[in-house]
Amino acid sequence: MPQLDGEALLKRLPAVRGRLEANAVLADFTWFRVGGPAEVLFTPLDEADLADFLRATQEDVAVYVIGVGSNLLVRDGGVPGVVVRLGRGFSEMKVEPDNRIRVGAAVPDVRVAKFAYDNVIDGLTFLRGIPGTIGGALRMNGGAYGGETRDVVVEVRGVDRTGKLHVLSNADMKYSYRHCGAAEDLVFTEALLQGRPGNQADILASMDKITDSREATQPIKSRTGGSTFKNPPNNKSWQLIDKAGMRGFAVGPAKVSELHCNFLINEGSATAAQIEELGETVRERVKANSGIDLEWEIRRVGVSNE
Repeated sequence: MPQLDGEALLKRLPAVRGRLEANAVLADFTWFRVGGPAEVLFTPLDEADLADFLRATQEDVAVYVIGVGSNLLVRDGGVPGVVVRLGRGFSEMKVEPDNRIRVGAAVPDVRVAKFAYDNVIDGLTFLRGIPGTIGGALRMNGGAYGGETRDVVVEVRGVDRTGKLHVLSNADMKYSYRHCGAAEDLVFTEALLQGRPGNQADILASMDKITDSREATQPIKSRTGGSTFKNPPNNKSWQLIDKAGMRGFAVGPAKVSELHCNFLINEGSATAAQIEELGETVRERVKANSGIDLEWEIRRVGVSNE
């Protein structure tokens, strides 16, 4: 496997107003706290900076976008090419008429839920239960506690690999369960979300209920990547994993949570390879026990260290 050479790649990249960093550590950004470096990490200043960069970057340079790293496994060999991490230039929120909220793609979902509460807008409380950013929710049709992103999206802004700006409707996003059918090369920058009139006390009660439920049923204080596998039709992944006898199963310091079987945990010194091996072992055991193929919900990126 060729070694990543961020310094060499930097020389091929256009000038930016944001920040370019060679061989940047990604483990600090992922909730698993594992993984190799980004060959180059790009933090654009704003949407125009991102568009200019993508337009001027040669097509053979791979580009991958990350959020807060909550549903992400970066392999130990790192990520070749450019990793884009949206920052402050994509963190604005504002209320628009008809109980709508315009929000940047870098804003954490929990902050959107709180902003909606502060402005007495109901219908967005489910975002309190999604541990990621709006950009990730848009890409994966993130959902929790009876709500999904596709239920509230009005329109989405994004920039494609050529630097062209697109404005997509809800239908254009081609949503299905934990999936978005919009072009893979689109970097989402902003969304307009639809809420509804509400009562602030009721909104707060719903948010508190979600918080209490997460703390009671999920290992949210552990190094984890959130829900590991998508729920198959008419089944729940955690039940299939439990029935396969995998609750508490471990590969070194990588372990299936005993609190919630669809969560994998890094108990402190696991490698990305061990976490991925654990996940694949879970899939094999579930397949053998039930005949059902579990599909990864966690996104795995980069190359191994083999």
